[in-house]
Amino acid sequence: MHRDPFFEIAAILGMGTLLGIAGQRLRQPLLIMFLLTGILAGPACFGLIESYAQIELLAHIGIAILLFIVGLKLDLGLIRTTGPVALATGLGQIIFTSVIGFGIALGLGMSMISAAYTAVALTFSSTIIVVKLLSDKKEIDSLHGQIAVGFLIVQDIAAIVALVGLTTLGSAMAEDSPGFVQPLVIVVKGVGFVGAVALLMRYVLPRLMRHLAHSQEMLILFAIAWAVLLSAAGQLLGFSKEVGAFLAGVALASTPYRDLIGARLTSIRDFLLLFFFIGLGARLDLSEAGSQLGASILLSLFVLIGNPLIVLIIMGVMGYRRRTGFLAGLTVAQISEFSLIVAALGQSLGHINQETMGIITLVGVVTICVSTYMILYSDELYRLLERPLRVFERKNPYREAVLGRVDAGRPTDVILIGLGTYGSGVAEYLLRRGKVILGVDFDPGALEKWQPRGVSVLYGDVADPEIYEQLPLGSSRWVVSTVRSREASLVLLEHLRRRGYAGKVCLTATDPREAQDYESAGATLVFRPFADAAEQAADALMYAIDFLPSDITWPIAFREVRIRPDSAVAGKSIRSIPLRSLTGVSILAVSRSGAIHYDPEPEFQLVPGDQLLIMGSVESLRQAETLLREFQTGAAAGEKPADFAVAEIRIAEDSPLAGQTLAEVRFRQKYGVTVAGMQREGNKIVTPAPAERLSAGDILLVIGGSKSVETMLEKESV
Repeated sequence: MHRDPFFEIAAILGMGTLLGIAGQRLRQPLLIMFLLTGILAGPACFGLIESYAQIELLAHIGIAILLFIVGLKLDLGLIRTTGPVALATGLGQIIFTSVIGFGIALGLGMSMISAAYTAVALTFSSTIIVVKLLSDKKEIDSLHGQIAVGFLIVQDIAAIVALVGLTTLGSAMAEDSPGFVQPLVIVVKGVGFVGAVALLMRYVLPRLMRHLAHSQEMLILFAIAWAVLLSAAGQLLGFSKEVGAFLAGVALASTPYRDLIGARLTSIRDFLLLFFFIGLGARLDLSEAGSQLGASILLSLFVLIGNPLIVLIIMGVMGYRRRTGFLAGLTVAQISEFSLIVAALGQSLGHINQETMGIITLVGVVTICVSTYMILYSDELYRLLERPLRVFERKNPYREAVLGRVDAGRPTDVILIGLGTYGSGVAEYLLRRGKVILGVDFDPGALEKWQPRGVSVLYGDVADPEIYEQLPLGSSRWVVSTVRSREASLVLLEHLRRRGYAGKVCLTATDPREAQDYESAGATLVFRPFADAAEQAADALMYAIDFLPSDITWPIAFREVRIRPDSAVAGKSIRSIPLRSLTGVSILAVSRSGAIHYDPEPEFQLVPGDQLLIMGSVESLRQAETLLREFQTGAAAGEKPADFAVAEIRIAEDSPLAGQTLAEVRFRQKYGVTVAGMQREGNKIVTPAPAERLSAGDILLVIGGSKSVETMLEKESV
């Protein structure tokens, strides 16, 4: 009995969802789960699939959109920015894999054409999987991440060339015309096709896109229609659907709407590609899997070991460190969805049989599964293989040596690890306060941003043990990490502990539990950027809600401004700030520590952290914000406030304080200072209780005004 196609697709989607959940638990790409769905739903298992035509149609549309997005996001500039290493590594890996893979396939008894397809399929690595894994590990902007993405783009271009070549070969074999005629016709058609698209790019598409951009729905609909239309045109002209779709993406890559289109189409692409992999899995003949297993494992080992090895060799020769080469090499230890698409095209053209298709698919399953864990646990793998990998590194890995410099004779206040958006903000304010910092990051672009400002920078990753040998830990008071990774932060603490670092450590947490873990592990201070920003935003919103009636429609603008610690107005009274006379703006309210002070008096003193609600015209508010956020320059910005001091005092054997409790010594009442901590026999007590009794040898941490601390030290015999 013939089943309803709708029922089939519903059952397949349900099965795919359940397997996808399992794949997430196993940290496997959905591609593998989709193949498994096809195998289970196909005739080899449950036999759910009968409507192959409908599934194949959805699969073709999915492949067209995949190639469209590849063309849309083709960034040749990335290849240029990563230098010749992207081209050298990409082309070197392609040549190595195709030549050696062809030889292995011939040795396994394959025909010339089957061996050629197998070699080509082994060449390509999955850009989608690699970018996803690197993004999850926050390594996409690292040096090895940028190099990997660069040579993956080279592979994508090579895949398109392979598709064009295979289509041309298939068309030539299908025709009875002389050998040179059909390729010539294909070339003429190709030039005409590209020329027509170029004319549309120049004179039609820009105006049409601007018009359609008024409605995002129409823009996305046009993008899909354009991709499928050129895909069909490519097939009609004797090319493949994939080539036409790729050209459609390239045609829109120069428009300002490419990122929006790519982002909106990604989920549609993933959904439709589900049917391609399901159809592929359903057609696998598991009865021959046993005979194909040996060849598949041999070819898989070649991809898993040989591909990373050639990348490691090329990058080592070019002057990169072995760790960078190893991490970049792991990203090519699998074959991609392009490999399966090329193999499926070869099967449809009659170039390869089902057996070869099965071998390539099994290689894809094995390499994608294994390489996923290789990339996820790349740091652990590197630590295991660090010594043997030295043979792949030159004595002077000059490519990375130029990415950083450390002035050994310059004392460093803060080693700042992580120069992203948050880290750059921290660096900016530390520099305003006159602090000397050393910036560390694995994004070369971040380092290049700070070098012209005279900041010492160093390329490195906290997970790399070798980076700690280059850090001036002996002369640095603080190590501050803005890296939001629990594993990386704990590794940093462990390495600093092993090297006997005596300074203080600050880490950045994403949630309260993580912050507690860092404090338990020994961090001196923990940043909580999300919680702090949320609290400030809520404070600003609450007093704005409380103050501003909803029925006021006058053309008056309001703005919230926070007084920064280095602001020139911090510590001044409202009267002494020429805000109203210079800008015409009024201060309506001040929020401080959760309390709101409405209509503050002229003598009200502003302190760092205050949030001001100011009122005026839009232009005057801009001027007022500039005035309120002017920071102190010169020594004033970098000096510690003169009225504040921290001191350690030791209780001597003959001190009259010995034997008294903190409540009895009355430091706060006598001198206005606070005992913030006590150290006794190596144990540190933070905020000791008033009943704590002092003993000879105790060390007290006292905080207060500098004059108060000096007076106490002079008058008390400790």
